[in-house]
Amino acid sequence: MAIKQVIHIYHRRGFTVQNLHGDRQFEHIKKHFSDAGITINVTGRIEHVPAIERTIRTIKEQIQAIVNELPFKAFPHRLIVEMVYNVTFWLNSFPHNDSVHEVMSPRTILTCLHIDHDKHCKLEFGSYVQINEEHDNLMTARTLGAISLRPTGNTQGTHYFLSINSGRWVTCNNWTALLMPN
Repeated sequence: MAIKQVIHIYHRRGFTVQNLHGDRQFEHIKKHFSDAGITINVTGRIEHVPAIERTIRTIKEQIQAIVNELPFKAFPHRLIVEMVYNVTFWLNSFPHNDSVHEVMSPRTILTCLHIDHDKHCKLEFGSYVQINEEHDNLMTARTLGAISLRPTGNTQGTHYFLSINSGRWVTCNNWTALLMPN
């Protein structure tokens, strides 16, 4: 269960999760957390959790900004999912005003990894790149076209890409960005 994985990450960094807030869809998981001492507060039928609703609104606004910058008319499902991951990655990469720490980002607090501008901020979401493929000495293409998705966040500066040929998700830290005319 994904919630248990997230709770484990928090526990590993010394945080104790005592409460989970959610809407009625979380009603069925109460029994899974009763032994762990975690209270699940489920809202009423028409109620919402304000902090969650505000975060969802912020993510949607950031995705709308990305969509309006991209030259595409249609978006494959995988690209829309990756937009959500990208926005969430960057929102968690900077300190929040109401965070538990003034200077450290939520990502840094939970992973101990910092963003390095020179490694992680080279590509925008949706940039067209040529990524280097594993190859032999034959005359086949050594690069393939891809769309930049986001950094993986590791210390090497690896990025996630969407392969144009296969539509698959690819990681690579050896790429060349191509400037597209407007």
